[in-house]
Amino acid sequence: MHRIRGKVFGVAVAIAATGLLAGCGDDDSTATSTPTLTTTATSSAAAPSSQEGEPASPAPESPAPAPEQQPEQQTETAAPERPQPVPNEQIPEADTSGLSDKDKQFLAALEEKGIKPSSPDIALSVATYVCQGVAAGAAESDLTTFVNAMAGSDAAFDPSKMPVEEAGRIYIDTAKQTYCQ
Repeated sequence: MHRIRGKVFGVAVAIAATGLLAGCGDDDSTATSTPTLTTTATSSAAAPSSQEGEPASPAPESPAPAPEQQPEQQTETAAPERPQPVPNEQIPEADTSGLSDKDKQFLAALEEKGIKPSSPDIALSVATYVCQGVAAGAAESDLTTFVNAMAGSDAAFDPSKMPVEEAGRIYIDTAKQTYCQ
């Protein structure tokens, strides 16, 4: 009885090891060193010979020039951590003709509280998510995480005006008060 279990266990381990090793593949797809910049010429690319009987001589290989050392001046040109928000003057007015009264009421309530999304679709997607989450009994922390991410990713969101957590809280509270009714 024990011998059968041992054999089955051994076969299972062997199959698992084979699958793992087969999935890893070989080193053909990974870079293992820094590439060097050299130019090579083949005999077909070499200068043609002047006589038919003489073979063409390959061009000598010339190493690529070493890259010039640049002084480190990148400390001044570090990229900002987050792109700057789009000024409200540059955001075109969204077409709200196809929105319901409930949608318009939600957007107006957001604007009263200092949030003007770049697109009504973004705000309405967040409101729909909040309402579905509340109806499904989702944890408040789960709702907050997603809503904060959506609020912070909006092109019109300006973190200098309010923290993303506050914007997320406004979205959630406003959706519960106006949209989820």
